[in-house]
Amino acid sequence: MRVIGILAIVGLAVSVYLGIHSRGVAEAGLKRETQESLAASVEVIHPQQLSVVDEISLPGSAQAFTDTPIYARTSGYLKAWNVDIGSRVKRDEVLAEIETPEVDQQLEQAQADLKNAQANLALAEITATRWQQLFKKETVSSQEKDQAESDLTAKKALVNASEANVRRLTKLQSFEKVLAPFDGVITARNTDLGALIQAGDNTSAKELFHLVANQTLRVYVSVPEVYASAIRTGDQVKVTFDALAGEEFTGTLARNAGAIDPRSRTLNVEADVENPEGVLLSGGYATVRFKLPPTTGCVNIPSNTLLFRAEGLRVAVVRNDHVVMVPIHIGHDHGASVDVISGLTPRDSVVLDPSDSLADGAPVRIENPSSKP
Repeated sequence: MRVIGILAIVGLAVSVYLGIHSRGVAEAGLKRETQESLAASVEVIHPQQLSVVDEISLPGSAQAFTDTPIYARTSGYLKAWNVDIGSRVKRDEVLAEIETPEVDQQLEQAQADLKNAQANLALAEITATRWQQLFKKETVSSQEKDQAESDLTAKKALVNASEANVRRLTKLQSFEKVLAPFDGVITARNTDLGALIQAGDNTSAKELFHLVANQTLRVYVSVPEVYASAIRTGDQVKVTFDALAGEEFTGTLARNAGAIDPRSRTLNVEADVENPEGVLLSGGYATVRFKLPPTTGCVNIPSNTLLFRAEGLRVAVVRNDHVVMVPIHIGHDHGASVDVISGLTPRDSVVLDPSDSLADGAPVRIENPSSKP
């Protein structure tokens, strides 16, 4: 009976222990499940260490190195035109000829006036010489001699004025031939045979031709203010054009505005691209790639990891299964990604697409375990 009593007591103790242990295990499992259900599920990424050379691509507009309209310098009727759109011309080549009958008649009249003035001048010189000789013999008075010399001076002035008028009309007549001011390509012809050409100050002049010199193209790029300090005159850039897909050209940063445009907050930069064969067309759309010096210790993260809080820019970093809001400083903004100057290292686990309700110290559960450092 004593042995049976002892065995019964031991059995009861074992039953109590097993019951308490199973209850404790169940309670611990329930607590663990509750904590896991409270922890938000997140995906994380690791910041990328920047490469040695960074670059940005910006849109640009290609223009001819020299682009000018051609106007007539004299009035008349268009007698002939020798070039059309697409024609390549040389400097001083005749583009068109203008008939100027009015100018021709004015020139003939001016030449006749000049001959008349020259004849009067010759007579005045002879008269003045005679009066000087007679004055020496005291045959005429000093007043008469002075009048003869004054008349000679007036006749010389008339001759000079007539010669200037002849030169003016001769130059105006030379404008009957419209010449190319430089080597280039005709991109527009806005006149035809018999058209009335008005070149006066009282009328609105009409453009006859449009001439461009495209042996070199100017590519204008608006560089954001954050990259302006990296622009150096003389640096090489890579330029591509939509019209020539797959081809890449080298340009040289020739000049920049030297000031930030207050309206767009950009720096106007010009890159010159050689175009000896004329394959590049002015007015086209271009893409210019600039090389930028990297920032030491800088990392790159996607833009969808940023949190804009009242206290400043933050990213959510997972440390010991809890969220830590880390302040960062942005360098270059690439649109889909940003360069972080300070605050992160490549070993940090940054939450991707964090919710606005995510708070500092909140427990989280990483869904992609392979991203754990």
